[in-house]
Amino acid sequence: MIRYITKEGEQKLREELEYLKTTKRKELAERLQKAIAFGDLSENFDYSNTKEEQGLVEARVAEIEHMLKNSEVVEQTSQSEKVAIGSTVTLVEGKESSVFTITGPQEANPLEGKLSAESPLGLALLGKKKGEKVTVETPGGVAEYLLKSIS
Repeated sequence: MIRYITKEGEQKLREELEYLKTTKRKELAERLQKAIAFGDLSENFDYSNTKEEQGLVEARVAEIEHMLKNSEVVEQTSQSEKVAIGSTVTLVEGKESSVFTITGPQEANPLEGKLSAESPLGLALLGKKKGEKVTVETPGGVAEYLLKSIS
């Protein structure tokens, strides 16, 4: 299944992958060598801990490689009339205003203003135009937003 990702999201994944493959792998290999030098591995906490961490790093490397292989980079358009992945939107709910960038699910982080296109609000926004109202069912009830701007 192809997932969509922004250019920025792809770059962050590539940087993390590079760090894990070069710096982190080397660091773990050095820690393993030191732990092995202490002898009896069956009771060596540092050895066990490092091997576990090494497994987590390798799993993350495989996960990132899979995401990059199965993702399509979406170019952000600056003058779109409709909300799409890569769009930055300003939403108004009552007197509150919020700004979100619509992203693929793997780079979503609402605390950073990055909203997954697959979330309920993201799905409701896709294809909408400036000035339209967007209604979303939330755990707290129905929320209604005004789509103030798209960039």
